[in-house]
Amino acid sequence: MDRAILPTLETPTLTKAELAELLFERLGLNKRESKDMVEAFFELLHTQLVDGNDAKLSGFGNFQIRRKAPRPGRNPRTGEAIPIKARNVVTFHASHKLKGVVQGDIPAGENFE
Repeated sequence: MDRAILPTLETPTLTKAELAELLFERLGLNKRESKDMVEAFFELLHTQLVDGNDAKLSGFGNFQIRRKAPRPGRNPRTGEAIPIKARNVVTFHASHKLKGVVQGDIPAGENFE
């Protein structure tokens, strides 16, 4: 990550606490409001996905629920055949804009919409 864009990041991984800190610094919200806003965003995203709905974030990407069918599997240690149950999985597909910025094809700007 570019330190000029995110000067307060202490680790290479962006955490919810650091995201709240960035909202505090950039938008002038108090720290409690910043933390609550981050928590509310992730709670909404979580609820959408748990309910089986997709979440589309313009300029960022799409979170989708995909149903995986049951299939035969194999224990790698013993070679024993084991059934793998049907399940739902979350997939993320980055938008073309995000892919372009990450690959360096599109310059990263202040407004990312």
